[in-house]
Amino acid sequence: MKIINTEKAPKALGPYSQAIIANDFLFISGQIPFDPITMQKVSENIKDQTRQSLENIKAIVENAGATMKDIVRCGVFLKNMDDFTAMNEVYAEYFNEWKPARSAVEVARLPKGVLIEIEAIACLKNN
Repeated sequence: MKIINTEKAPKALGPYSQAIIANDFLFISGQIPFDPITMQKVSENIKDQTRQSLENIKAIVENAGATMKDIVRCGVFLKNMDDFTAMNEVYAEYFNEWKPARSAVEVARLPKGVLIEIEAIACLKNN
């Protein structure tokens, strides 16, 4: 196993890693919409927050030597399911032709008052 850590994504807010490689899989911890430099949330807008969360995932995936096309599953946690359509619009920019398996659920609360958190699993071995 190998821990993945990049300065191009926010530092972990607790006792966990940005990602772990185990066998041929990259397990990416939930990414909230924090700017990796300021460690602050990017805005109060769901589209901006979705984009930043996915940019953080992209930075981690690329640090592991993979691409967004290697992601096989995502989990999306929304503060408000009314944001689902707007989130999907941005999500589709990152997963246009390649569409990983996904769940999207509404949750009561997210860290630091953000509107979204996204986790992902990537396969590092070509099929």
